[in-house]
Amino acid sequence: MIKLFHSISFTMICLLFAATVKGQGATDVEARLAELGIKLIQGNPPTANYLKAVQSGNYVYLSGHGPDKPEGGQVIGKLGADLTVEEGTAAARLVGISLLSSLKREIGDLNRVKRIVKVLGMVNATPDFERHSQVINGFSDLMVEVFGESGKHARSSVGLSSLPSGIPVEIEMIVELKD
Repeated sequence: MIKLFHSISFTMICLLFAATVKGQGATDVEARLAELGIKLIQGNPPTANYLKAVQSGNYVYLSGHGPDKPEGGQVIGKLGADLTVEEGTAAARLVGISLLSSLKREIGDLNRVKRIVKVLGMVNATPDFERHSQVINGFSDLMVEVFGESGKHARSSVGLSSLPSGIPVEIEMIVELKD
């Protein structure tokens, strides 16, 4: 009888420990956004015949988004001419908020995100500008602030001679959802 009691007690302790550890690792993304003072936006509608987000299975593919300002409109300019790296980084962060806003509209609850998988960051820059990856860090750092380790992603960042409407940054991403 004592062996049975110890076995049951050990099992209960293990289950409680596992539940505690699991709870510590889980982040309430919606609460985290509030902690960071981030308000999701309505965003601009697509400018042509495409969707801002498409879900296929457990993946959501988000079209390229630009730096939408909370008060409306977008940041405009070219890195290396009109904008500093810091201003570009801030614009990339705004793109992240725009992407999260579209993602929430598509899936309903950002807590469904398992991980940010892949990101393509495009920077409108002069030919001699070489700090594209530092600009896109504004986006990547935001994803880690919001999702923790699940926000770390594979990424490419490239420079282009122009982007639609003169925006400095456009980013697209692929997100995996929980089962």
